[in-house]
Amino acid sequence: MPSLSDLFIGFLDSLTGHLALTVYLLAVTDERAVWRRLIKLPFLFLSPLIYILLSVGLYTIPELLMFQYYISSFSILVMCTLWVRWTWQWGFWQAFAATCMAAIFQVADAILSMKVPLPFATAILVHLGISIAVSLLLYKLRFGRWFRLLLDNKSTLWRIALLVFALEATMEMLLRLAFGIQTHFLMFYYLLVLAMVVLMAVLIVYLAQRLDIAQKMQVQQDIIAQQRLYEQDLEMIRREVRTFRHDYKNLLAGLSQQAGEGELEGLRHTLSELDAGFDLRIGNKIQTSNQIGNLQVPEVRGLFLSKLTVMQERGVECHLEVLYPVVAVDMDIWDFVRCLGILVDNAMEAALDTEQPWVEIILLAQGGQVFFRVANPYTNTIEPGKMWDNGWSTKGLGRGLGLSSYQHILESYSNVFTCTSWENSVFVQEMTVEGRS
Repeated sequence: MPSLSDLFIGFLDSLTGHLALTVYLLAVTDERAVWRRLIKLPFLFLSPLIYILLSVGLYTIPELLMFQYYISSFSILVMCTLWVRWTWQWGFWQAFAATCMAAIFQVADAILSMKVPLPFATAILVHLGISIAVSLLLYKLRFGRWFRLLLDNKSTLWRIALLVFALEATMEMLLRLAFGIQTHFLMFYYLLVLAMVVLMAVLIVYLAQRLDIAQKMQVQQDIIAQQRLYEQDLEMIRREVRTFRHDYKNLLAGLSQQAGEGELEGLRHTLSELDAGFDLRIGNKIQTSNQIGNLQVPEVRGLFLSKLTVMQERGVECHLEVLYPVVAVDMDIWDFVRCLGILVDNAMEAALDTEQPWVEIILLAQGGQVFFRVANPYTNTIEPGKMWDNGWSTKGLGRGLGLSSYQHILESYSNVFTCTSWENSVFVQEMTVEGRS
């Protein structure tokens, strides 16, 4: 049975590992609101305590002693995953993948420091110091941004999580091998560990870049398809105008006869029908085409063409105003498109819960500034404290439509300002991108 001194040292060692894991978690998730996560850090300290109790329990079962390390490590991984899920308000696979990714760096850190002959207290400080330094390097290299791209892709998330778990298990096995490495092979062993962790990080970035390219290609294909629909609408407008022009003389003859006979009421009724018919057949299409024509950024134009088509199919009335030509925006165009897509999707989904669904979109570009506003009817209860949590939705847990991702994207831009308001059953989201040059 381990002595109390051994249990205390084991607890401190496990606590240090948990702290290092937390530091790496902040880096691999590209977390900006650090203090908001660290507020819940004390609850993570239950994991080292449970680990010690589990180790004592396994010690009493001799048949399981050879598996003690793997059972304990997996239990720590599960407990940390539950903490991440609670702290970040993520689904299980997101939390599991993030925990495994952080564990890869934490275990590699432990491997590189475990054979160094240092006093226990100094070794703890060295371990934490290395974790902070490596995490700052990961921030600098924007590793977390690529990894978050994989975490946000729901269709492949469980496969990514299992892949990262397999990589983490590989690092755990390398850690166990360290106890059998002879002294004159240590340098080669350390180089192997460094090479492995670098290759794992490169693999993750490579997969994220491939996913990013695939998504952009899909967007480009959608843009091409929507441009074709746009051209078809223009051709239909041209045909309608030709038909209207053909009937123009006959309409004027009829109106002239009514005017000559003094049928003012009939004349007024005919003009009203003519105006309504024009708007129904041509006017609304011309207005929408003019607004779309002001969107001179292909990615933004493709997004709105796609969203307008979806809203038309789902019976949502959309009023779009693009008052001036939008030729550029002072942020990464794909981040801008993702933000607009999230806000429009949320507005459309909320509008569908009402009897008369509608969405109003305004995009204004002036003097290097781009202002975006989307409004929709909203009948559910607003919960300001929860609406930005990942996975939160008025339709239930795990049904969130990306507001947390929207907020995370904008954390990287000091020139972007947002505003959210709701009054008289109308929900409004605004985003302003200031020009930085």
